Amino acid sequence: MKFSEWLKQFFDIKFFKFLLVGVINTVLGTGVMFLLYNVFDINYYVCTVCNYIVGGTTSYFLNKYFTFKNNRKSKRMVFYFIIFIVLSWAIAYPLLKYIIYSIFEHYPLTFGTLSEKAKGNIAMCFGVVVYTAINYICQRFIVFKEKKAQEKSEDQVE
Repeated sequence: MKFSEWLKQFFDIKFFKFLLVGVINTVLGTGVMFLLYNVFDINYYVCTVCNYIVGGTTSYFLNKYFTFKNNRKSKRMVFYFIIFIVLSWAIAYPLLKYIIYSIFEHYPLTFGTLSEKAKGNIAMCFGVVVYTAINYICQRFIVFKEKKAQEKSEDQVE
């Protein structure tokens, strides 16, 4: 497959539906996350986990039925979805928090003396972007991967 064909396949209507679903689950999940962190002063990691429980549940059902139009019943699909949500979170939040805080420590004159809350909020914002990219790739090409024509016909024979 040529790269240009791959790009067209990657950025098709499913990509834009995924982004729409992402906006919905992001508003819900990050709303919970920032509310818990800034209003109720709950721990950074607890807040980000709550974000992905709320956002992840919303994402699963909207992406399964709306974005990828997948009506198969599969415990394996749910299992992979949960694994990739956790993997995406682990890469996007703890790792990015470490990187962002390291940058602030190494360049204090550039960034001034930001509060712990400000640093946490900045790390969370970058985390959302990284999480979304990793999650789209995993959901599209692994969790809700379309069956090939041959696999579909074999399913009908069974």
